[in-house]
Amino acid sequence: MSIPLIIDTDTAQDDCVTILLALLHPDADLRAITMVAGNVGFEQQVANAHLTLNVAGKLGAVPVHLGCRQPLLRHWESAEDVHGDGSGGLSMDRSHTAESGEHAVNALLRLTAEAPGELSIVAIGPLTNLATAVAMDRDFPSRVKTLAIMGGSNNGRGNITPAAEFNFYVDPEAAQIVLDAGFPDVRIITWDPVTLNDATIPRAEYDRLCGLGTPLAGFFQRMCDATIDYDESVGIDGSTHPDSLTLAVLLHPELVLAEAPYRVDVETASPLTRGLSTFAWDKFGLRPNARVPESVDAAGFRAVLERLLATPTVPSVPITGLP
Repeated sequence: MSIPLIIDTDTAQDDCVTILLALLHPDADLRAITMVAGNVGFEQQVANAHLTLNVAGKLGAVPVHLGCRQPLLRHWESAEDVHGDGSGGLSMDRSHTAESGEHAVNALLRLTAEAPGELSIVAIGPLTNLATAVAMDRDFPSRVKTLAIMGGSNNGRGNITPAAEFNFYVDPEAAQIVLDAGFPDVRIITWDPVTLNDATIPRAEYDRLCGLGTPLAGFFQRMCDATIDYDESVGIDGSTHPDSLTLAVLLHPELVLAEAPYRVDVETASPLTRGLSTFAWDKFGLRPNARVPESVDAAGFRAVLERLLATPTVPSVPITGLP
């Protein structure tokens, strides 16, 4: 049975892989893409989303809704030093594309109202859109089946500061609002330890996936080359894929080898530890607000990616720079 989805994204690198998985996996039913300020410039993120739809042969098949262009209270900070433009320099004729006229937050509210309890949201950027939806309609969380978040580190190291993971750092107030909002089922995929241990693809395996000979494999390489180069330069042994893992475990729950309930909170006050996430285990007697995988089947996850990248597709319109 297919899983109806919305992807809330700051489209670059692994966000693009996540959208591909949602478009082409037999058990995924992608209803909308909602855009939020994050990885790269907002208009570039939108272009990257259309590029991803295009390479899958799905240009125009899923509405792209433009959302919040700034965090709730902060100035936007990018990850362009990690991802470049997030597209690997690919481009296409944009005259074939159009975004929805409905704001992303309004789309989140409408779609969940039309199908209460049926839609899952895969949130792989800062949580600004979701926090705004909560502020506009306090019943919004109750209508979401599962909220799958990529964010934070489980009492581990950050990736933008020593303390903080990027998505929670960019808009910590939004993250805390969402974690306090009462979504009935929240799962959080963390940077440390799960991404670093189980969703990092070593260079030799990465090169093999890039060489599968499909348009998707060529696209994957162009999207991810800048990031794997950056990862290796800071001591990470491979290409990191937390976003696609966030969707993969929703589609394949058997990939989760160990999981525990936690009370998750995000630091909003301290300049030193802005965006730090605390994961309180049962010792502290706090009511959990998330399920948190602690270990994932790395080989099984890579197999999901390989099946995806081996899928033959025909881009809807030519993509300049695609091998």
